[in-house]
Amino acid sequence: MFVDSVKFTVSSGKGGQGCASFRREKFVVKGGPDGGDGGKGGDVYLLVDNNTDTLSWFKGRTVLKADNGRPGEGRNKTGKSAESLVLVVPPGTQVIDNKTGEVILDMLEEGQKELLLEGGKGGLGNTHFKNSRNQRPTYFQPGLPGQSLELRLELKLIADVGLVGYPNVGKSTLISTTSNASPEIANYEFTTLTPKLGVVEVGEYSSFVMADIPGIIDGASDGRGLGIEFLKHIERTKTLLFMIDVANYRTIIDQYKVLKEEVKKFSEELSGRNFAIALTKIDAYYGEDLEGDIKAFISELGLEVAQSNDYGFNKTLPYYVQDLTFNKFDESKPFFILPLSSVTHLNTNSIKFALYDLIGQNK
Repeated sequence: MFVDSVKFTVSSGKGGQGCASFRREKFVVKGGPDGGDGGKGGDVYLLVDNNTDTLSWFKGRTVLKADNGRPGEGRNKTGKSAESLVLVVPPGTQVIDNKTGEVILDMLEEGQKELLLEGGKGGLGNTHFKNSRNQRPTYFQPGLPGQSLELRLELKLIADVGLVGYPNVGKSTLISTTSNASPEIANYEFTTLTPKLGVVEVGEYSSFVMADIPGIIDGASDGRGLGIEFLKHIERTKTLLFMIDVANYRTIIDQYKVLKEEVKKFSEELSGRNFAIALTKIDAYYGEDLEGDIKAFISELGLEVAQSNDYGFNKTLPYYVQDLTFNKFDESKPFFILPLSSVTHLNTNSIKFALYDLIGQNK
């Protein structure tokens, strides 16, 4: 089960109370106080583990608490300190105070371990309170209470490329063709109900991570469809790939404008990321002039059909790619506009290298 948002209360352990005790041994007359200190309450830590990719362990758990410290004992024996409570989370987890909405921690790196709540200190035993005026103290300290916090954990997947498009536009097919991911694929809308990550191999020693999220529809930023629930999963992506279905009843430019607008409404920062455009389902196009439609779309964005072909793009259809030979990368324009067919593998290999170069523009 994919769970990306949970709420619960977490508490550190209470410190153990000190002990009021007196030494009683044969041949020892009027032995003094020997009450030990209480043990420390358990701390609460968060730990990032790459082998975890969901927050499902927290599902149904409303209260999590570290153990309390053990009380002190006679003969100056200190109580045992409680073990820490370690909460394992996947990379990309935000830790938020549910009452204030403040982001407390951002767990990103494998092995990152952060102290969330400190356990209460153990109380002092009566041996600490003896002095020349009071050689038989009978009081001790209780342990300090632990800390509590109402938490909300939000998982935002970390990826290099985020796929953005309408439902049934071919996102799952592309990620299954170019990466090691195996998402469900079917010819109906909202086949993808949960985000998927795939590692795309580029050459022998290079790779990047691609994220597929459920399709976005008109009004997704206002809560329609499934898109708004998972748009947060592309917030951390370095680049966006807008996927537009040329076989859809909507025009290419209309689809592009809606997708750009929905992303912008959701996050101004996200809408400013470097991006590229893939024109999908070329094999299913049923219009009269595919080449003319692609040229018209490129022209409407104020661009020109490319002449260079550094990535081995198929030349049977027009495409656009920024020429970086003498110019700096223009973040306001798409890095490329590429006709694509995951079924016939038209340009599916070339797009991997183009996306890898696009990711490199972020550095």
